[in-house]
Amino acid sequence: MLEKLAKLQLIWLAVILALGFVVSAKVFTSATSKDSIYVTGSAFKIVKSDSARLEFNINLRKPTKTAAYNEVKKQIPVVIEFLHQKGLTDENIEQKAANGYYSYRYDARGNNTNEIAYYNYSQPFVIKSDDVNKIKDISVDIQSLTDKDIDISVYSPEYFYSNLSDLKVELLKEATADAKQRASAMLKATHNRPGKIQSVQMGVFQITPADSTNVSDMGISDTTTIDKKVTSVANIRFQIK
Repeated sequence: MLEKLAKLQLIWLAVILALGFVVSAKVFTSATSKDSIYVTGSAFKIVKSDSARLEFNINLRKPTKTAAYNEVKKQIPVVIEFLHQKGLTDENIEQKAANGYYSYRYDARGNNTNEIAYYNYSQPFVIKSDDVNKIKDISVDIQSLTDKDIDISVYSPEYFYSNLSDLKVELLKEATADAKQRASAMLKATHNRPGKIQSVQMGVFQITPADSTNVSDMGISDTTTIDKKVTSVANIRFQIK
């Protein structure tokens, strides 16, 4: 009887010790998970676009497709000469495939008929240059071709920065350094400091107009302005020393 009681006590002692190890492990894990700080750092740089693109169309409305085509053949050299005078070369000018469609007459009741009213013809062009100010000026001045009876429709110019990949790497480094400085400031009052990085999560880049404060969870990639602000964000967890 005493032997059975002794064995039972040993079993209970083993259970208690096992539970103690489990509790200790949980306390240890909980403590180490709390010995870290999660900080968001950011960095930005203002850059100037180094290339630009502009798309515009010559628009015509003539009784027939042939008449529209013959007329646009006369207008294209005038447009290209205008672009040459603005400092562009043939390498900067791309003439895209033309497109068009017929418009039909309506009867007195407003019903569409099979009688052709006119043919709508559109000749697209795309111009590109590393001189962004030149493209900007052309986007405004090209409307002067209306004085020569050339109907021009112009899209908004687009501006690009070619060294974006290298800049993103540079800004990520700066955002990481900013995160560490913030962590140091937050921990100073507790006489601690940030240690090794435990995790890093890169945020989306925001490429916005230079004076913009807009942000988006999906990121922004502005092409409407020459001067842009490129912003990087890094979310970092530091070990606390």
